[in-house]
Amino acid sequence: MTADQPEIPVVCEECGTRTSVSFEDVEDAVARHNEQLHDGEPVAEVDPDVLEELADRLAKDIGLLE
Repeated sequence: MTADQPEIPVVCEECGTRTSVSFEDVEDAVARHNEQLHDGEPVAEVDPDVLEELADRLAKDIGLLE
């Protein structure tokens, strides 16, 4: 990972955990957590607030909010 890549917050409400994972590893980390602790069910996820903020910024950048 390079220094300019962000860490992404990952939450699991069922386990009551929150952690930060490097951008390049987030998909594998979420999948691994869910496979090991939740029989593959999609329980852990990227923090929904972060996803919402990203979607809002993307929509603004591509002009969907105009």
